[in-house]
Amino acid sequence: MSQITIRGGKPLVGRIELKGAKNLVTKAMVAALLGETPSVLKDVPFISDVEVVARLLQLHGVSISHDPVTGDMQLDPSNVEQARMVDIDAHAGSSRIPILFCGPLLHRLGEAFIPGLGGCEIGDRPVDFHFDVLRSFGAVIEKLPTGTRLSAPDGLRGAKISLPYPSVGATEQVLLSACIAEGKTELSGAAIEPEIIDLISILQKMGAIISVDTDRVIRIEGVKRLEGFTHSALFDRNEAASWAAAALATGGDIFVGGARQVEMMTFLNVFRKVGGAFEIHPDGIRFYHPGTELQSVVIETDVHPGFMTDWQQPLVVALTQAQGLSIVHETVYENRFGFTEALRQMGAQIQIYKECLGGHPCRFGQRNYNHSAVISGPVELKAADIRVPDLRGGFSHVVAALAAKGTSKVTNVQLISRGYEHFIEKLESLGADFEFEA
Repeated sequence: MSQITIRGGKPLVGRIELKGAKNLVTKAMVAALLGETPSVLKDVPFISDVEVVARLLQLHGVSISHDPVTGDMQLDPSNVEQARMVDIDAHAGSSRIPILFCGPLLHRLGEAFIPGLGGCEIGDRPVDFHFDVLRSFGAVIEKLPTGTRLSAPDGLRGAKISLPYPSVGATEQVLLSACIAEGKTELSGAAIEPEIIDLISILQKMGAIISVDTDRVIRIEGVKRLEGFTHSALFDRNEAASWAAAALATGGDIFVGGARQVEMMTFLNVFRKVGGAFEIHPDGIRFYHPGTELQSVVIETDVHPGFMTDWQQPLVVALTQAQGLSIVHETVYENRFGFTEALRQMGAQIQIYKECLGGHPCRFGQRNYNHSAVISGPVELKAADIRVPDLRGGFSHVVAALAAKGTSKVTNVQLISRGYEHFIEKLESLGADFEFEA
């Protein structure tokens, strides 16, 4: 278990560079399974989630090379084969991405195996959406003691599917399953995040026929075959917002190379309301604390184009330094405020409520979920010993330790490497005062 000892109170100042989004590149890697020729995915970050997916693809016979400098990844699916269940289970424990292998593997091999799924404990995130989608395409699903086996004796066929909630994962499942399914597929209630649109762009490059309507309806016409693709991945919006929040919380000034305004508009509006300043440049965005008093805000997380759930955790740290009462209403994951316990240990004034506060009633209302937070500030954060609970919460804890007075010890830091490339090196380049033990 890795740990980092941080001497806080020093602003983060400098420049960091982004690569492709974790929430896109891992799905694009799976999409390469559908092609009958090799693919090239550019700007792939060296993060543990990418390593997990690469290993799973290699177990299924995909040849992969990843350039450590450019981030270019070559994927050759010419020799796809069935992997042993025990090997899949051994390599998939820390990721939920294996569920998205189902459609491509059913097309290529006629069967797939999915072990028990891991991931951050921030909510239920049921796989029922995925299995319902696959059944709609004609998949036969069999529960086993070691996981779930899927087969498609008659092949996958297009279907009319309506999602009860615009789930990103279920939308990706439909896209990856429908492109070479027989007939047409109509998906209503779809997620339309930029990462989804980028995945659609990749599939279109491969030969898919996909249209996106303004009412969250996606239509796919099945084709007989797909080719490989060459694509530069969308930048990681979550990492950009995380470093922006770190600049605000520490009174710093960080240039995030590769960030773009269009995909960050919703975040930029909130960042400005809080009192943060930013400058848009052709090669990135500069985020900085202008030296004036930060202001409280009311935030409600939502699916795109709303305020992303992954943005709220690091921003909550900055809100502890804002004047007055801030409210964050979480409507995407029902269990995302567990990270605030450590912040309270550091002196933050944060209260968690079951009620829907500061916005419209959501699907978690009246269901006894602690999904609203009230943050009172400004407060002086104090050093503490903290254990990282999940990816975004872990980044938030490190930011809190950087902003706090005194020396903090943060353990279980390896979880942060699931989604932040060269995290320790970036902290060092920004002038953080710390010691890292692997």
